[in-house]
Amino acid sequence: MRPIPEKSQVIVVTGAANGIGAAIARLAIDRGHRVMLTDVDEEAVLVCAGELGPRAAACRLDIRSAEGWSNAFEATEAAFGTVDVLVNNAGITHTGHARDLGPRQHRDIVEVNLLGTITGVCTAVERMTAQGHGHIVNVCSMTSFLPLPGYATYCGTKHGLRAFHHSVAIEERDGPLDFTIVHPPSTRTGMLDQEMADPACAISFAEKSYAPEQIAEAVVDAITTKPVEVVFPPLAGRVQRIAGVFPRLMRRVIPLAEARGRRQRAGLLSAPAATRPERF
Repeated sequence: MRPIPEKSQVIVVTGAANGIGAAIARLAIDRGHRVMLTDVDEEAVLVCAGELGPRAAACRLDIRSAEGWSNAFEATEAAFGTVDVLVNNAGITHTGHARDLGPRQHRDIVEVNLLGTITGVCTAVERMTAQGHGHIVNVCSMTSFLPLPGYATYCGTKHGLRAFHHSVAIEERDGPLDFTIVHPPSTRTGMLDQEMADPACAISFAEKSYAPEQIAEAVVDAITTKPVEVVFPPLAGRVQRIAGVFPRLMRRVIPLAEARGRRQRAGLLSAPAATRPERF
């Protein structure tokens, strides 16, 4: 564990009932910060916060709701004081090829992953600018650089989020706010379990997946160091980021990765759950 920082910050984390969000909250509290855990699943997020001690609190937040965002900031201020950091982590996916998803499923992904996060960022920019400081950390995805089969709309929202994030950061360059965006790879969460059940998402299993705690460390480190952008893991992330610039290359390489993913997924499915390797 790293030393507790001299200044304990007040952090709001979305999608914090489980997975990466819960891991971020836990590590931030371990490092001495105070955290408001938020999630659309109120019961689950209250349970999670209850396990983390007095530096944790929780409230329900549907990130699509502007009123919900205002309420979350007000609840945080009542519990801990001024919000120093917003970590936008909440997100969803519906697996499958684009043609196989219904309009409602496409809309759900866009409304949560993109519009919900936009609403949160705009709320935070207004409040944090008024108070004279703040740090907005958007947890995005390596799919913001790569086109992946089985994730067309999800990838679209992540490409959009990255563009929105950097555009707002430039707009606010003369203000008092810091902006960081973090791009994790495939991570062992409930979302990956969902992907395991859908052959269309086989590419998720082409490479090693990571534990939520590993992603949380990158995010919580970024709260202190305030980098502009973080790719994880650093080396593989940079390679993927560069590769995504060349669409023609991607049309050749991605099918090869997808075939590898199918083989890996088949092996995982055929193994007893208790003996599946830690990579899943």
